[in-house]
Order: sequence, then structure tokens, then C-alpha cells
Amino acid sequence: MSEAIYNVTGMTCGHCVLSVTEEVSAIDGVTDVQVDLPTGAVTVTSSKEIGVDQVRAAVEEAGYQLAS
Repeated sequence: MSEAIYNVTGMTCGHCVLSVTEEVSAIDGVTDVQVDLPTGAVTVTSSKEIGVDQVRAAVEEAGYQLAS
């Protein structure tokens, strides 16, 4: 198991959380996604190493950005 925490900007509501959760969950190997709306922290648990580019693409597909 691997776990990584990313900071996502632009989320303001429950729908934002749902969108990011759905897109990141669709990445092959992801087993759990936890989003903390107040801080923008997205914790991704996976069965294998997930590249930051994969997470960035999923977050952007949901309409948000990874903080640099």
C-alpha cells in the first residue's frame, strides 16, 4: 500500500469534493480517496505507486488544480 497527500485548490463545496473523489478514484490502483475540504488536502491510498501526473490529470479533469 502506498499513501500520498496532495493539495488541491479551488474546491468550495461538497460537489467539488465528490468530483475530485470520483476522478481520482478512477485511477488504476487507487483504493481510497479522502478529501478534506477546509484544507484542500487529498489523501490518496493505492495498491501501487501512482504518479503525480496521473493525480494532476484526474484533478484537472474534475475542474481543479494541484497546488504547486
